[in-house]
Amino acid sequence: MVKQKKEEVVEEAVTVEEPVEVVETPNIVGVASANADFSTLVVAVGATELVETLSGEGPFTVFAPTNATFEKLPAGTVETLLKPESKDKLTAVLTYHVVSGKFEVAQVIEAINANNGKFEVATVQGGKITLSLENGNVVLTDANGGKATVAVADVLRFKRCDSRH
Repeated sequence: MVKQKKEEVVEEAVTVEEPVEVVETPNIVGVASANADFSTLVVAVGATELVETLSGEGPFTVFAPTNATFEKLPAGTVETLLKPESKDKLTAVLTYHVVSGKFEVAQVIEAINANNGKFEVATVQGGKITLSLENGNVVLTDANGGKATVAVADVLRFKRCDSRH
């Protein structure tokens, strides 16, 4: 009788790390920060807790007011909104300018034309903005009847790059 010896097999887990290239694409906050025309907006977003939200999962479309728009407000309005005690009001104002989803100008114009000249969108704040066309330009009308013309469209065509793999 021949005795066979059992061999014990020990497996080792080997972790192979491959270099991962992370490509950072601009988000809304990054694009606004890089454009001097939006410096007041960037300061306002920073005064709220919206930087993380707008840098997060999207896509979002921001009907971003320029510095020139902020300058048209009554004297002291921006300064008052930037105070810590006005944070909730400032957050409401800013989120009224944000809609969930990617709204490029071609699709917006198509939606306006398909809906008898007006297309209503829900804002992140919970309100509604009506989009229409005037002289070939997309115009936003708020709940109070205030109007703004979209001056620059399709500024950001990137979605956030999630570097967690």
